[in-house]
Amino acid sequence: MYLDVHAHLYKYPYPRPCSTAMDARGYFEMFLNEEQLIRRHDELGIDRAVLLPLVSAEVYVPQSVGEIIDICNASGGRFIPFCNLDPRVLYNTSDAPIGFLMEHFKKLGCRGIGEVLPNMAFNDPKMQNLMKCAEEVGFPFLFDLTAFQDYQFGLYDDAGLPQLAACLEKYPNLIFVGHGSAFWAEMGTLRKEEDRYGYPDYPIDEEGSVPALLRRYPNLWVDLSAKSGYNALNRDRAHGVKFLQEFQDRIMFGTDLCYMAEENHLPALLEGLRDSGEISETVFEKIAFKNAERLLGLA
Repeated sequence: MYLDVHAHLYKYPYPRPCSTAMDARGYFEMFLNEEQLIRRHDELGIDRAVLLPLVSAEVYVPQSVGEIIDICNASGGRFIPFCNLDPRVLYNTSDAPIGFLMEHFKKLGCRGIGEVLPNMAFNDPKMQNLMKCAEEVGFPFLFDLTAFQDYQFGLYDDAGLPQLAACLEKYPNLIFVGHGSAFWAEMGTLRKEEDRYGYPDYPIDEEGSVPALLRRYPNLWVDLSAKSGYNALNRDRAHGVKFLQEFQDRIMFGTDLCYMAEENHLPALLEGLRDSGEISETVFEKIAFKNAERLLGLA
């Protein structure tokens, strides 16, 4: 069974306009409620999940960390809570005592911070403060990475991920968990910089920044959730298998399901690679649940 390291739910899902997913009311409900998420997880063979609160307002309606903690506490172990804090919380300064809040949430059972996705640069002083506090508290730091600035959500970095590299160097005791289209686009070298904005579908020409950073920095882990993680493996199957084998101890399964009708092909891909012998049962189990258990102290 899988442990989904990247799950979202809202107790009260909210309406959102979308031209490709509208129903007769003119909108669809963004994110799943608890019952819907469990139904989708059961369909995919997922028996546990980390719930990531969304607290930044770039795209989503912010939710309470307490809402997530309450749902997890009542779930009988099915859901595991992360806390989340916008780096502008408290005083909107680069020295705000954010660690005080992290310690508070840690005492309430939270196992990490994420999904961190305000549209700010890695080297923004307020974001640096968030990372420093997370390192001090001992939380893994699960982030979304984007190529956009001043548009939508996600931490911003330049092509080649130099800001992320600097942070990995600066905070060696902070476990960074990478996710997002601009992150996974750099599985291979970019044929053109615009490829950072989507899902490259061409084979891997040469190794990109993601495997290079994983090899250099043991405090970088990855989250395979969403189309971006699946695409990183599936666009070049031979390279994907090599990647899974080399970094098998720091790769985690995730879905990032946002609405009921959303498809997710990652379980089928991983099970197919296992059944064909391209990855071993040991590698499969590490990615499916054991790495997350180890990182979060659940084993």
